[in-house]
Amino acid sequence: MNNINEKELKGLNGWLMLFVVIAGLIAGIALMAAGFALVGGDENPEHPAFFAMSAAGVIMSVAFAICFAGFKVLAPNEALVFTLFGKYHGTLKKEGFYFVNPFCASVNPAAAFGRLGRKVSLKAMTLNNEKQKVNDEEGNPIEISVVVIWRIKDTAKAVFAVENYMTFISTQCDSSIRQVARQYPYDVSENGDEKSLRGSSKEIADVLKAELQSRVETSGIEILDARINNLAYAPEIAAAMLQRQQAAAIIAARQKIVDGAVSMVDMALKKLSDNNIVELDDERKAAMVSNLLVVLCGNRDAQPIVNSGSIY
Repeated sequence: MNNINEKELKGLNGWLMLFVVIAGLIAGIALMAAGFALVGGDENPEHPAFFAMSAAGVIMSVAFAICFAGFKVLAPNEALVFTLFGKYHGTLKKEGFYFVNPFCASVNPAAAFGRLGRKVSLKAMTLNNEKQKVNDEEGNPIEISVVVIWRIKDTAKAVFAVENYMTFISTQCDSSIRQVARQYPYDVSENGDEKSLRGSSKEIADVLKAELQSRVETSGIEILDARINNLAYAPEIAAAMLQRQQAAAIIAARQKIVDGAVSMVDMALKKLSDNNIVELDDERKAAMVSNLLVVLCGNRDAQPIVNSGSIY
């Protein structure tokens, strides 16, 4: 069944065929009435014309009544996949009012999931998979969910290649999430030159889309977009990872503070020396550096002490 490709079906004009069917049904009823009228005026009820006209009228009435099953109405971005005596007959895709072979049966294994009945929707649809727990590249358990925008590209493959294309894409989405999540860490490494699930959303989305597309290609589904919707550490390690992130942030902040303080002390010493404001020996330079670093790197505002005597 996987080698079945979509074949577009050209339906007949529904309004024209509706007129033909109604006219044929009226003609059949008229033939039956004419046969009975003929018998009513004849003493012999077994007149050959009675049987011929009555039989023709019954056959025409039944035949044209069956034809009513061949009328189909399609709205934009809808399709009907038909089989004829068990074989794929074609797909009706263009919106309008049509007449097809009344013995054709429309097929849609996912009909219970929507309001279209046997019609197949060609619109872009959204799959919001439930949150699931997976492991990232470093083995940390994380909770992740994705939103997938998809549509049916080949109706024949979607209907005949898989059991139920709605269930199929949902299952393949779960599998793709696990495959992609275990290839990347949750957050960037210390050197910052690695892609991560949290920091490289665009790149991860492209990888996820390509991975999912390769898995659903046989079902005639096209993936328009796939993005991470929810991403967080699993509850059992969330507190520890939060402390780790806070510690890393504190260290990074302290490093910037120290770098800035050293730069300011160096600038102060150079200006004092260049402008000949005061001459300081190595011991007093060390004391000045110590005091400035305490003031600049401290968590609280410094409380100055005024020396009214000589510094010597």
